Amino acid sequence: MTRGCDHPAGCHSGLVPTLASATVGARVWLLVEYTGPWPSHLESFELPENISELVRRALERGIRPQLIRRPGKRTRTRDQGIRVLVAYAAGDNPWLAGGVIAGPDDLDLDALVAGVVPESCILEDEPVFLVCTHAKRNACCARIGLPLARSLAQSLPDRVWETSHVGGDRYAANLVCLPHGIFYGSMSQAAALAAANAYRTGEIILDRYRGRAGIPEPLQAVEHFARAHTGECSVGVVAVESSRSDGDVTEAIVRCGDVRFQVVVEPSAFQTPCGAVCADTITTYRLVSLDRLTPVRYATPALA
Repeated sequence: MTRGCDHPAGCHSGLVPTLASATVGARVWLLVEYTGPWPSHLESFELPENISELVRRALERGIRPQLIRRPGKRTRTRDQGIRVLVAYAAGDNPWLAGGVIAGPDDLDLDALVAGVVPESCILEDEPVFLVCTHAKRNACCARIGLPLARSLAQSLPDRVWETSHVGGDRYAANLVCLPHGIFYGSMSQAAALAAANAYRTGEIILDRYRGRAGIPEPLQAVEHFARAHTGECSVGVVAVESSRSDGDVTEAIVRCGDVRFQVVVEPSAFQTPCGAVCADTITTYRLVSLDRLTPVRYATPALA
């Protein structure tokens, strides 16, 4: 288990910048309900055989596996199948589906990778919210995440799950909103509820917003600065249309509704207030420039 940060002005207070830190390799998700003990690393396969096999098959296909359980009292359920949730977070129309399967062979993960709802699952109308509470991975995830998950579940019953490691322990408590894969970090109970309610209405709150999973970190930064400049909160309205990198500098064309911007960012080192307990420095991003692009206007040809 990783030691947590106890510094009063440490990483979990919101003083550390969270932007552009969402997990890059998570465009497709498999959530597996398991109320037993979670190993520190899922890829160790120290789980019941059927759960391990689901995790193994997911990893082989580039799917992000997560163990989940309901917040609150730990109760073992009878063997009535395995509850799963699958999310396709890529593109403009992500979706979430759920089902109960008898075993790994009953879940078509190849269909999931292709963006097709597996036959054993049914589309869900409401989003789900994951709070990392993985104590064996990092003590702070449990110390801060557990009370947050329970509080959030009281306001949004049946839509909140505790989950295994999502990446970015220094940002505990971490909140993930699916199906879009929206990440938040350093969350208080009030901030988590505000972020969840905003997501349910199709919006993002920039405060403690880490980014959208599955997108390279520089492009997460580009999106963040474009949103901060325009005040655009809608989840699907901001999109990177093109980008190129020159060394550490990334230049991108970003669409915000009907307006386009040229945004340039570069990495920037941030000294953590808690020092070597977490890391001496972390990498964030700095805005180099942001310019609105003038639409190209074509002259009307003169009549002969």
